[in-house]
Amino acid sequence: MGKRDDLILQYAEDLRTKCGMEPDMDLLRKVTIGCGPSIYDADAATVAGSQPKELETVKNNFLVKKLGLSDGPELMDAINQVIETYGKSERNKYRPVVYYMLTKHFGRESIYG
Repeated sequence: MGKRDDLILQYAEDLRTKCGMEPDMDLLRKVTIGCGPSIYDADAATVAGSQPKELETVKNNFLVKKLGLSDGPELMDAINQVIETYGKSERNKYRPVVYYMLTKHFGRESIYG
């Protein structure tokens, strides 16, 4: 297995143990691949859940641009809900895990067809 496969297994474990959900491994793989090389960079691989600027970036670059959602207060509500589910005190909130949960939340799995 390669480094990406190891990371995907780690993300799946986070979804199971920290978020209480059984991951769709095919979707998780596609979301992880969609994150590109950022998953290998320690800073870019995680979402800083307490930094408003970071959450705005998730909203604009992922929810609006990637998932094609219209901007509105429900987007930030969903991000905050995902951060809450992951655990606000959880130091490493991995970007693919956050993006996976947001994709599921909005029912936009078809984007990764």
